[in-house]
Parts: sequence; C-alpha cells; structure tokens
Amino acid sequence: MVLFGSIVNIVLIIVGTLIGRFLNNIPERMKETVMYGIGLAVVAIGIQMTFESTQILIVIISIVVGALIGEWMDLDGKINQLGKWLERKLPSQKQGPGIAQGFVTATLIFVVGSMAIIGAIDSGLRNDHDVLIMKGVLDGFTSIILSSTLGLGVMFAAVPVFLYQAIITLFSTQISRFVPDDLLQFFISEMTATGGLMIVGIGLNLIGITKMRVANFIPGILVVGVVVTIVHFLF
Repeated sequence: MVLFGSIVNIVLIIVGTLIGRFLNNIPERMKETVMYGIGLAVVAIGIQMTFESTQILIVIISIVVGALIGEWMDLDGKINQLGKWLERKLPSQKQGPGIAQGFVTATLIFVVGSMAIIGAIDSGLRNDHDVLIMKGVLDGFTSIILSSTLGLGVMFAAVPVFLYQAIITLFSTQISRFVPDDLLQFFISEMTATGGLMIVGIGLNLIGITKMRVANFIPGILVVGVVVTIVHFLF
C-alpha cells in the first residue's frame, strides 16, 4: 500500500500524544535529555543519508542555491506567519497552553523537515516506507514530550502531516512514467543526500546547538532535480 508509511506516521503521532497526556508530570530535566537523544538520532540519520551521494558537488550546489531561494522567498517566515494565523483561528484550552500552540508547534516540527518530503517520495517511487516509518518513530517520541507540556493540540498535527505526505507520495507514483530509470535513480541518490544535510540541521536545532532556518533549505530539493537533469543529459 503506497500510503502505508504515512499511515504509520500519523498513528504514532496520535499514540505518542495520548501517552504524553498521561505523563504530563515528567521532570523538565528528563524531557530535555530525551529531546537531546531525539536530536542525536536525527543527526545520525541525516549523516547516513548524506553518504548516498555519488556527486557531492551536486549536493553542495543544491544546498547553497536552495538556501538563496528559500531566504529570498522567506519560507521560514511565511510558515511562522501561518502558525500565528492558526493560533488566532483555533480555540484555546481553558487551562494550560492553547490547543493551537500544540498544533502549530507539532505541525512545524513534523511537516517542515525534509524527511517528510524524502520519505513520501520514497514511498511513491519505490514503495519503500523505511524513511517515513523512522520519521514516525521520531515523531511519536517527540509527541510524547510535546503533548506532556502543550496538550492534545499536538495530536491534531496528524491531519496536515498525512495530507502533506500523501499528496507528495501520490504525485511521485506518476514520475516513473515520464523519467528514465537511470535518471530517476541518480535523482533519488542526490536528493537523499541533500535532504540528509537538511535533516542534520534539524537535529542540531533540536539539540540546541544551532538555530538554523531549515525551512529555507527546502527549495534545494527542486534544485537537485534541475542540476541532476542537466548533468545527466550533458555528461
């Protein structure tokens, strides 16, 4: 089933949220340590994915050009504006943080990451759900931590996560009809490596080492497609 990875992902988010609501008295020190552990795991996954590249120069070009486009478009700023708009539209809880706060925070963490894009494309192109399942496990643990402090709003993030990943997956199933297999494999390897660097950035942000605007790197995925196509047909 082509949407299996996305379904597992949202189920783990919901389960993690429900567990987190029963663990709302977790000591702050423990939450911090678990979040560091999640960050380290994300960094490790990103580094592993980066080694998929056969042409590291393509990865560098894609990251740099993608960052320039993302900064010019201010993708990170626009996503934050969307979060504030949702915060105003959704009703607040009577006690503790509003539902919107948990929803917006979780949505940004679960959707903005390039792992969602790469995993969804992998599911569509190769029926390989490993990346989305790994993402689901990470999202599940993150949901436990977030919902223990931000409430049930975290669970509602499962809706945009599923819609976002399902659209990308279903679109990806049609790519093989128009793209030669060798070009497709070339694109997958370089896209995986480029996305891996973005995932490293997400992990470093979770640990607190950096405050990268990772969303502004996302256009790099499109740049990979352009550069790989040029290299394939010219060389």
